[in-house]
Amino acid sequence: MKRLGLRLAMAAVGVALLVGYVGAAALAYWVLAVLWTTRPDPTTALTIVAVAVIVVGSLSYAFGTRHLLARLDAEPIARERAPGLYDRAATLCERMDTDVPAFYVGRMAMPNAFALGGIGTGVVVLDRSLFGLLTTTELDAILAHELAHLESHDGFVRTLAFSVGETLTGLLSIVLFPAVLSTTGLAKAWAWFSGRPDTWTQNPVGRVRRVLDGVIGFGLIALTFAVNAHSRHREFAADDRAADVTDDPIALARALRKIERASRPTWAVLSPFYVHSDDDDVENPIERWFSTHPDLDERVERLREKAAASDDTVQVRVE
Repeated sequence: MKRLGLRLAMAAVGVALLVGYVGAAALAYWVLAVLWTTRPDPTTALTIVAVAVIVVGSLSYAFGTRHLLARLDAEPIARERAPGLYDRAATLCERMDTDVPAFYVGRMAMPNAFALGGIGTGVVVLDRSLFGLLTTTELDAILAHELAHLESHDGFVRTLAFSVGETLTGLLSIVLFPAVLSTTGLAKAWAWFSGRPDTWTQNPVGRVRRVLDGVIGFGLIALTFAVNAHSRHREFAADDRAADVTDDPIALARALRKIERASRPTWAVLSPFYVHSDDDDVENPIERWFSTHPDLDERVERLREKAAASDDTVQVRVE
């Protein structure tokens, strides 16, 4: 009798779960149906979504920039303190489609540099050690690389791309929400009816629920893959732009090598545009696909080939 009573109680819990989840799914479906019937015309809807994405992306980038500068304890460099730096940057900017950015100096865990900037703004953050580590021409090459990121608004574009991707993934999650609730209720009810409530993800309906979760997860993975692939492409583009502007590809290659030798990071700067990262040493091809930076050896080799192509009589060497 006790066993029968326990099974009846578990069945009652299963019914309650089923009714609760299916009821919630029906309510969610009704809300979606109402929203669909009252939706604006496609042009208006697309405009609203686009404006929302741009606003959210801009705010996210602005607050993210402030947070990163605060974490690095970065301080602005006044023109009076480093007139040579600003003069050389002005010369580079005259050759590029960008304004002279504000320069910040910070203490990082490794020699590093990265650019931050949205539309009409620009910040280049330099680690203090770079001024002693690099020669003037090498530092100019690094500056040109970061200015190339500002010229193309790479950081801002990356943030907007994530905003668009997250918005699409969020819409997919909303559309699938009733199905997720329904399958969860059915799977849990099945598990309680069978007397094994802890195994609800393992029954057939539970596996369907895991597939739905996988669809959403796949969207996030695909987003990360696409944005990071674009970031790797932009690193090559910034290298090429810096080499063209300075007319000295080897200076950038040597700067990268020096930073590599001096950098054995124990933590990563939270920016997609720093010069060196742990990603440079990744051997796993799958991990490399999701890295934000291309292989450093490949970057240096491309710069060497660029220098050799510009002057076949020069012996190209990167120490």
